[in-house]
This record gives sequence, C-alpha cells and structure tokens, in this order.
Amino acid sequence: MADVEKKSLIDPFGMTLIEDYEKLFAEFGIQSFKPLLSQMPNPSAAMRRGIIFGHRDFERILEAMKKHSEFAVMSGIKPTGEFHLGTLMTAREIIYFQQQGAIAFYCIADIEAYEDNGISFEESKKIAVNNIADMLALGFDPKRGYVYCQSREERVKDLAIAFSRGVTLATMKAIYGERHMGLYLSALIQAGDILLPQLEEFGGPKPTVVPVGVDQDPHIRFTRDLATRFYGKYGFIPPSSTYHKLIKALDGSYKMSKREPMSYFTLDEEPEVIAKKIFYAFTGGRPTAEEQRKIGGNPEICPIYDLYLFHFSEDDKDVIDLYNNCKCGNILCGEDKARLTEIVAKFVKEHQRKKSRCIDKAREILEMG
Repeated sequence: MADVEKKSLIDPFGMTLIEDYEKLFAEFGIQSFKPLLSQMPNPSAAMRRGIIFGHRDFERILEAMKKHSEFAVMSGIKPTGEFHLGTLMTAREIIYFQQQGAIAFYCIADIEAYEDNGISFEESKKIAVNNIADMLALGFDPKRGYVYCQSREERVKDLAIAFSRGVTLATMKAIYGERHMGLYLSALIQAGDILLPQLEEFGGPKPTVVPVGVDQDPHIRFTRDLATRFYGKYGFIPPSSTYHKLIKALDGSYKMSKREPMSYFTLDEEPEVIAKKIFYAFTGGRPTAEEQRKIGGNPEICPIYDLYLFHFSEDDKDVIDLYNNCKCGNILCGEDKARLTEIVAKFVKEHQRKKSRCIDKAREILEMG
C-alpha cells in the first residue's frame, strides 16, 4: 500500500507541524514571498534569507512602501514571560516595517494569555512592562506607534462584539476545531486587533500588514473574511500578512517549550546560563570529529545554524559560508558553538543594558496607552 502523504497541521492554540513549507502554498493558499523579493526597496535579512517565506496580499503593502503612502503594521505578543527567540522574530518584523514608514500597532495580548494560558490580567500587566521595554530596546519608536492591552482597548472589544453577529459556531469549529468559548472569544478579539488601525480614529482604512509565524494563519484568514463581510459598515481593506518560519528548539525538537528549559533561552537570562544551553544544544553534526570532517554536517536540522540564520549574523555571506563549511566538514560543532556563544553573549549584554534604561518609559506607555 502506498504511503499516505502527510498534511501540514496549523493550530494557533495548539500543535503546529510543518514538514515542508512550500506545501503550504497549495494546502492553505499562502503565496510565496520569493517573487516579490526583487521588488522590495529595502528587504530585511529575514526576507533575503527565506525566513519570511510566504504572504497574503503583500503586493498592496509593497505598493505603499514604493509610493511612500500611508500603511500600518500590526502584530501582538502574549505576555506569558520574557522575550525568547520566537517573540524576538515578531518584534523585529514590527520594527522593520515601522522603519520603512508604517504606523506601528503593538498589542499586548492579555486576553489571549488569559484564555489560552490562564495568566491573570494582573500578572500580564507586570510581564507587559518587561516586554515593552524589550521592544523599546530593540528600536521600537513610540512616537510612531500605538501600544495597548487588549483588555483595556474598548474599540477592539466593540469590534469583536460587532463581528460576533456575523459568525456561527460552525464557522469557529471549522477554523479552530472544538475549543472552549474563551478561545473563540479570543479569536474575535484578535480580529478586532488586526482591523483596529483602519478605524477612523487612526486615519481610516489603509493597507495593514500583520507579520506573524505561520501558525497564526487561521487568525489572518478569519479576519480577512470578516473585513470583507463588514466592508459596508467600516470600509475595511482585507489585511495583508507575512509569514515567517518557526525557529528550531535548542534540544532538536520541533518547537520551543517552557516545559523544557533547555529548549530555548530568553533575553533576560544571564549569558553564562545561555552559554550552557548552547553548549548542550542538539546539532546537525556527526558522532565523531573524524566523520564530520569526512562527510560534513547537516545544517538543515541544526538549531545552532538556525540561531545564526534567524538572529545572530548580520552578514548574509557569513551565513552562506557557515552553511557550506558545515556541509563540507570544514567546521566542527564545538567550534561553531563557541563562536556563537560569544556573539549571543555580546548581544544579550548590550540588549539588557539598553532595556534597563527603558523600564520607566515602558511603565509610562502601559499606563497612558
């Protein structure tokens, strides 16, 4: 009997499993970002390296960038803890589009954190101060941005209430599966988040890009449908999106997990702790140095290579050289880890220094909105 081809699994509230990102184009209608790359005025490293691999209707954002016309970037991060390598990816994408001229909307997704993770609003508020300070340290400009908590933004909740009249339980089950009502509510709230930049208070309908991991695509599809349904009332333009790949966990598993502390590190951890995690991380290397030099390593499955590719190498040529040196056996995993440890330690120390200066401003932003 022939093997049954495995389908990709995308679930924003649970397990996401993707064996081949290119299959998502046919399975979910995501468009390839690669054909647009040559048209980008100033592509980010994530775009150039194929980390941002897909999109929905990004052409209208590209047009706005070329014409220097108004557009917005909107995304959010759940306040579930310190910034880790996944949240760093989203943060950098928000900041990238802001630097390209977008008005930036950064949502502290405290309702989702409550419904999905059981984190109280009081605890979310404490974590959010830390997260906002991270954003500021990374380069977020509050003068060209709007930072808010879902639970305190009445316009988002009003949109969710309006949208709820146009959605059936059968629709929610078809998109998200069987869930408790709180997660369905969270999805409606997130649709309000995504379309918030297009309200009259923020200048009215405009192209809006939502940079997210591909596991969040169900929210994008849901919101694009709502934007079309409620066009007559609000004049919404269906939001555009970009999708980035998911970075591998340090222990070699598919996704980082707080249940496995050695699978990830945060930007708040001491460099010595991070160094230990990198030292014990899984690699794509061979069992022995002799074998590595003879047949080469496998960077495609290596979390250490991913760290360079996603975050810790500014020069594209350096990433290409590292890939080739690994494949040819010109570099051993121990050497690679030692080099990476120095780079990460330098980055983390500098980030923590900048962040310490941003805490008071972060508290002010959280209180004032």
